[in-house]
Amino acid sequence: MLSWGIAATGGIARTVGKVIAAEPGMRVAAVGSRDLGRASALAAELGAPRAYGSHAELVLDPDVDVVYVATPHSHHLPVAELAIAAGKAVLCEKPLALNAAEAERMVKLARDAGVFLMEAMWMRFNPLVQRLHRMIGEGALGTPRSVAASFGFPLPYDPSHRLWDPALGGGALLDLGIYPMGLAQLLLGEPDAMDVTGSLSADGVDAEAGLLLSWNGGARALLDTSLLSPLSNAATVTGTLMRAELEAPFYATRRMLLHGPSREPEEHLIAESDNGYAGEIREVRDALAEGRTESAIMPLDDSLAMARLLDRAREHVARSAAPPSDMAAEVR
Repeated sequence: MLSWGIAATGGIARTVGKVIAAEPGMRVAAVGSRDLGRASALAAELGAPRAYGSHAELVLDPDVDVVYVATPHSHHLPVAELAIAAGKAVLCEKPLALNAAEAERMVKLARDAGVFLMEAMWMRFNPLVQRLHRMIGEGALGTPRSVAASFGFPLPYDPSHRLWDPALGGGALLDLGIYPMGLAQLLLGEPDAMDVTGSLSADGVDAEAGLLLSWNGGARALLDTSLLSPLSNAATVTGTLMRAELEAPFYATRRMLLHGPSREPEEHLIAESDNGYAGEIREVRDALAEGRTESAIMPLDDSLAMARLLDRAREHVARSAAPPSDMAAEVR
């Protein structure tokens, strides 16, 4: 039985906690939060026997094998540090850390300690995304030339909301933009150049961004993310032989269409039961059973590369954005 400790009590902690509790051979052993009342409530909901009023107590629970870090981005590193020091495997919500420097420290700590660490990028575990990745590797789409993807929705401005709060790592890029950027990274690798435009909230948080990533061979990715606009949230991947369309939401898609010259569209579907967060927690289980400290599906080197890309993208937006006052009416 693989026993998990859940660090935090927000929406994603509850969602993934329920998946863990329902998975055969797994259980939630404890929930930890700075608010003991909230931890106790979620523990009761997930059938966990213990709740703690601090993350430090949670990671020291001898019955906890894996700590799932579901805190705001600003707390990923300190909670992961505690868990790694206690010798506990860590599944950390995306992005792995607030910035590249923190991600590098987290990875070094895990590697030095020989402790399992993985970023919880659930998109990589979607069966259709995995199928598309294999097809590209096998040359079924020909030479990949472009990725177009977006993820965005209008979120009313509230400086206390974590997505608008700079102290908590708010902004479109870290929470939403990581998905289209992550798809391009998975399918095309780390880009050779990046051009980014966007806008800032009154507090200096990136409210939206448009990215052009390019590779020396001529491939490119056109990506959009926004907390201001309802984007399509779909993705298209085009090669020299075929085009693949991932139906929205592309990061958790259930339908892929393949288009090629002189052929009818080819539909690929997965059931609802094949989608969701189960893939990532099963990867943790399998890795631990095999004695691995890193995931082959979501390697730490990819997480580090993404942290660097996100840093660069946010720097680009900060330099190129119109003065925050221009956006005040839109985000308030």
